[in-house]
Formats: sequence, C-alpha cells, structure tokens
Amino acid sequence: MSEQDTHEPAAYDVAAVQDKWLPVWDELQPFRADDDSPREKKYALTMFPYPSGDLHMGHAEVTALHDVIARYWWQRGFEVMNPMGWDSFGLPAENAAIRNNEHPATYTYANIETQYESFKRYGISFDWSRRLHTSDPEYYRWTQWLFLKFRERGLAYRKNSPVNWCPNDQTVLANEQVVDGKCERCGAEVTKRELTQWYFKITEYAQELLDCLDDLEATWPARVVTAQRNWIGRSEGAHVSFAVEGRDEPITVYTTRPDTLYGATFMVVAADAKLAADLVSDEQRAALDEYLTEVRKSTEVDRLSTDRPKTGVFLGVHAVNPVNGERIPVWAADYVLADYGTGAIMAVPAHDQRDLDFAKKFDLPVRRVVDTGEPNPEETYEATTGNGVYVNSGSLDGLTDKAAGIHAIIERLQADGAGEGTVNFRLRDWLLSRQRYWGVPIPVIHCEKDGEVPVPYDQLPLELPELRGADLKPKGVSPLAAAEDWVNVECPTCGGPAKRDSDTMDTFVDSSWYFLRYCSPGYTEGPFDVEKAKTWMSADIYVGGVEHAVLHLLYARFFTKVLRDMGMLGVGEPFAAQLNQGFVINRGKKMSKSLGNGVNLGDQLAEFGVDAIRLTLVFAGPPEDDIDWAEMSPAGSLRFLQRAWRLSGDVSSPAGTPAEGGDVALRRVTARTVHDAAELVEGYRFNVMIARVMELVNATRKAIDSGCGPEDPAVREAAEAVAILLSLVAPYTAEEMWERLGHEPTVARAGWPAVDPALLVEESVTAVVQIQGKVKARLEVAPDISEADLEQLALADEGVIRAIDGRPVRKVIVRAPKLVNVVV
Repeated sequence: MSEQDTHEPAAYDVAAVQDKWLPVWDELQPFRADDDSPREKKYALTMFPYPSGDLHMGHAEVTALHDVIARYWWQRGFEVMNPMGWDSFGLPAENAAIRNNEHPATYTYANIETQYESFKRYGISFDWSRRLHTSDPEYYRWTQWLFLKFRERGLAYRKNSPVNWCPNDQTVLANEQVVDGKCERCGAEVTKRELTQWYFKITEYAQELLDCLDDLEATWPARVVTAQRNWIGRSEGAHVSFAVEGRDEPITVYTTRPDTLYGATFMVVAADAKLAADLVSDEQRAALDEYLTEVRKSTEVDRLSTDRPKTGVFLGVHAVNPVNGERIPVWAADYVLADYGTGAIMAVPAHDQRDLDFAKKFDLPVRRVVDTGEPNPEETYEATTGNGVYVNSGSLDGLTDKAAGIHAIIERLQADGAGEGTVNFRLRDWLLSRQRYWGVPIPVIHCEKDGEVPVPYDQLPLELPELRGADLKPKGVSPLAAAEDWVNVECPTCGGPAKRDSDTMDTFVDSSWYFLRYCSPGYTEGPFDVEKAKTWMSADIYVGGVEHAVLHLLYARFFTKVLRDMGMLGVGEPFAAQLNQGFVINRGKKMSKSLGNGVNLGDQLAEFGVDAIRLTLVFAGPPEDDIDWAEMSPAGSLRFLQRAWRLSGDVSSPAGTPAEGGDVALRRVTARTVHDAAELVEGYRFNVMIARVMELVNATRKAIDSGCGPEDPAVREAAEAVAILLSLVAPYTAEEMWERLGHEPTVARAGWPAVDPALLVEESVTAVVQIQGKVKARLEVAPDISEADLEQLALADEGVIRAIDGRPVRKVIVRAPKLVNVVV
C-alpha cells in the first residue's frame, strides 16, 4: 500500500467524509433486518463485548473482519441479521463500584454508551434495533426463567462439594475458569472450599456434545473442535468395586485399563474427598487431618505435577482386589483429585509413573503385569506404559491383544458382580453459583419447611436490591446475603419465614442464549419468539476469539440442545460456522500498560480515519493470524484509499452507461476481480480480496491516464466495482465514491456487480515448462491447446532446447494448458 501515485491528487478530507455519511446512514438504517422479508436469510453474529471502557484494537479487528462477511451477504441479496449488544454483568463493574463508592450500573451503562458511539463511528453494519444488555431486568427475567425451566427438567441442582475459590475476588470459579492453578480473571492462586452450590447438569449432554463436533469439523476451526473434544474427554473403561474390610460399601474406581487389575497393589483416595474421611480408621484420623491441612495449601496444578514429591497417609484400612483376592492397603494422597472420577484410584505402580513414585516413597509392592520388552519396573522404578505380553495376570497370561484383555476382565467383573464396562467423561457439571452482586439473582427461596422453592414465574424478574460501594466488598459470602430486607422473605408455598438464595449466576449463563434474544429482542411472552428463532437460527457465522473455544462455545451449545429438547428451537447447534481472529500485538508482544506498548484505537482513528484502520486490519494477513501493529502501515492504507477515491472523480461517462462496447482488456480485469473476490470472501481470504481490488485500482488508473480514457464505459464499470468491493472494508470511502459516480446512497445495498461469463474466458494462459522439476520456460498459449501441440511447442522453445543440451528425453508429462514436465 505504499507505492506512490503520480496522478495529481484531489482533496480527500477523511474527517469530513465520516461526518457527512454517518447521519445519512442513521436516517436510512440500511442494515435493519426484516423478519418477514421473502429474501433468503443470513445471520451474521460476532461475540458481544464486555463494557469495560472504550473499544480497543481487538474490538476493531474482530468487527472489521466480521463486517466483511455481513456486508458481502447484503450485496449478494440476502436479508442479513447482524445484531450487537453487551455482556454487561460481571466483576469489573462491581470492583469499580467499590472503588468509586457507586452502583455498578453507573460504570456499566456509561461504558456501554461510549462503546455504542464508537461502534457507530467505526461504521459496522449492525442492526441497532436489536440492541440488548444482559444486565437489564427485561433480559435477565428470561435468564431466570430459563434457570427454572432447566431445574424442572433436572438440569439445575444444588449440592455440597469442594469448589475452586478465588481468595482475591472472594468467589467460586468453574473448573474452566482456573488456568494453571490461577484465577482466569485476576491471576490469584486458587484454593479449595467446601460449599453448597448450584450446578447445570451439562454432563447429561456430554455424548451429544461430543458426537455433534463431527458435523462441525468442516466449518469450525480445527483447534476449537479439538479443544472441545479434549475438554469433554470421553474414555471407555470399567467401574471396578473393591470390597473394604469392616465396611459394607465398597470403593468404586474408574479405570481405562481394567486388564491391569492384577498389578493393583494398593489404592489411593483423594485426601480432600469425603470418602477419605469416611474410610479412615480412628487410629489414623489425626494423621489424615494433619495431612489434609497441608494438602489444602496446594493448587490442583501443583498436585497433578509429575515431578512433585509424593506425599500421603495410610488410612488404616485394607481393600480386596476383586480379581486375585489380595488384601491391599488404602492410602490418601494429594495426586488424586476429589472431583475427578470417583475420587479414588487403583494403583498399578509398574505401569503408571506417579503410582510407582508413590510406591517407592512408601515401600509398597510393585508387580509387572504387561511385559513390553523394556526393563522390569520392579527393578528400574521406571514405569512401562506400552503394549506387550500379559504376565502375572492369571487367565490373561500369554495374551498380546490389549482389547481382548480388557474385554475378558470386564466380562469377569460383570459375572462376579464386581464391576461393569462404562464410558466416562472428563467433563464436569457446570458450577454456576457466584458470591458476587453484579449478576443474575438465582430465583430460588430456601424454606426450612419446604426446602428449595422456586420464585413464581409471575414474580420474575427477581431484581437486585440497591447496593453500592462498601456494601459490595467481598466478605466470603455474597453481598446479597447481607441485604436483610431483600434476602428475608415469606415462603411462597407455606407463607413462613424463608431466605432468598444469595448467590448470583455465572455470567456465562447470560451469554449462553443472548444470540436467541436477538431474534426478537422486545418479545415479552418468553425469552424469544420461537417462530422467529426458527427462522433465523442457526447463526450462519460466529466470529470471535479462540480463547472462548471451551467455555462460552460449549455452554452455548449445551443451552441450544436443551432448548431444542424443550421444543423451542428447531436446531441443535447454535453456530453453523465459526471464524477466529488473531490478536493485535505491538512490537512482538501482547499490548499492556506495564510494557508501555499499548496502542490507543481512538488516536489511530483520529490520525488515519476509520477506513484506513479497518483496511489495515483486514489486509494484514489471514484472519486467524496475529497482527503486529508495529509492522502495519495505516498511512499506506490511507494513500491507497485516496487513489481509489480519485477514480470516482475522473470517470466522465454518465451514470447508467452500459459497459458493453467498453475496453475489453479492462473489462476482463474487472470481471475476474469481481468473480475472484466472491470466492475469496467466502473462503475468509479477505486480505487476498483486497489485493485484487488494489490491482483493479491500478489497472483502472492506467486505463484513465494512458489507455482508453476516462470516458470509456469500462472505466465506469471498473470504478463502480471498486466502490462496491471497498464497501466491505472501507464504507465511508466507498459511499463517497458511489455518490461521486452519480448514485444515491447507500452503496452497501447496491448489489454485487454482475459478471459476463464470456469475460472470464482467458484469451491466453501461461504454460510452465519444467526440466527435472525446474522451471526453464513460460509459454503464452491458447486455453484450449491440445496436449500434443503443447508438447511440440515446449520442445521447440529455444530455452528448453538449451536446457536439454542434447540429452535424450526419457519422458514428457503434459497437463494442458498449464504444465509440461520434461524428464531427461
């Protein structure tokens, strides 16, 4: 974008053009989707932002990329729904309210208005008639309604369990919100607490969530599909029951390798699991309590580390191995987690390094049951994990087929009533309780007599009480628990004294269905108009960051499947296709205040204009690649836009002039550009599409200055095509060009330029001639040349004759009209 244009520049005032067209678009509302339009519908969706300040470079990138698709669909004649709203509940607003002694809504809605004005200036083709905010009672009334419907279906429940606790934010975190043992939001070390919390039973849909990924592979990024598969984590194995001496109830473990049961020489229970406290003998209880105090100081990441020294305590009880009747000790340790599997494992130290390290530390027996041909772990203390010959395994001895070994042991366990084959998932139920204020109140009342009582539907929304400043400070329980006038109520069932649930919902609940509300944002009879949702859903494209690969996308898929089963949707997947954008970085690193490498979007827009920034971001490379702003040239983008704009002032033929009879060479370039641009946009190769437009601008300038001249109809056709194609990325420049070319606004609805197929037929193509795989000549030939004629031309070429240098030709491979490969 940096080459110089020698043509005398006309004046192009970026700021004036923006100020001119923004109110026109506001009045015309060209992107307001009509639910009743007979045209085929497209739903263009981008992830809605959190209102934590003004828009930043990341917002600028994702919306510019997204808008290419939405505007393209409008030009191709579709009715496009392209809505925007705000994910407006959350911790930042609450923390700001504490700092500023105000209500979180003050921060939230001020930032929403700032971002709204910035989005409008940025020229994104959003349908603002569908705007929503998840913190509006009109919205979260239906979040509460959905919660209660899920509860009626057995998909929302409350239980006591160890949970992830952020000591800084003073709230519970879902497993997905703990990254490397730290709070995803604030970075504090996460600890464990025993609390009674609300969960969504997402595991009920684990298999379907996994199976449907097969259908998404063709249209979703591979890394997102892989991340979800890994998170769901399906495995096949067996539940095995170990009888415990002196106890009626057995210990059940899940294992993917029941065939190694003969090698199980001890058991390990998670030290912080209820099972450990139930099993421990009176003599060992003090030792377990002392050990548990130490365990609770460690993060899950630390506990799972393979190089962490093994620690544990004997529980004073023994279990019986169901396949060989051996009496084996039961230990508590920190390398087993309470909330994965059953919280207990059978330890096979010869074939699991962590078990082997534990056995070595506490002098427990090691027995090899699979001979892999490697040195014996009993002697080397290096576990072997490969396949081999079963040894020390009773009836399995001598077998080499792992699948047969697993099948045989499962059959035996089932026959003996000691276990059964099963499928297990890594996925856990979704913990949704949060001990903060600025979120959706959970619509449940707790009564000593009637237990959990749902807030009646006609009393929704259950609104938040008025709290601000110091009232919101974390105290280990939700701020709502201290709001006496709000929390103390009559039970709707018996009329006796009761208390409201004082937790709020995880904000991922709000964002798991917002895309459905867009279909009918003012609807008052339910969360969305079912018929309109069936008209628009699934979203045809969902554009956003890969950081949401597991959390948000998995939860949204879960909600969609439940709502389908409730008869409210006709689809089981919310997003038919997905596109991830990369990050905007600066000088090789993520932008941050501490590094001093932040780039202010507002400053960039003021200096170069909206279109130049949008063009720079889209032209930088494939959408999924990171963009290093230090290597970008918005000034070069602006120069290109000025050259394109000047074309519209140079065209001298009147609007409506037929292109037929115009310069054929330029018309061919225009036709090929428009044709290729469609394929490139549909393949998300937006940067290459822009490169084609640049080539067309250069060809048109050459035609004006030294070719057919500005009055030629082909020049008008080319300039109009440039305006329409540029409208996908540079709407202000394109609109100004369109007006200068004699048309009424808006260019965004002008329609995709028609292409005469005859102009796409090439008069000649370039055939490459290779000798021993190296290019030695290029020949201009007719597109319909025969293989025999192409071979004859190639072998007669002087450069080819020199390269062959008299050597005998062994073989000639011809792929007319583009390739000849000579083997000598």
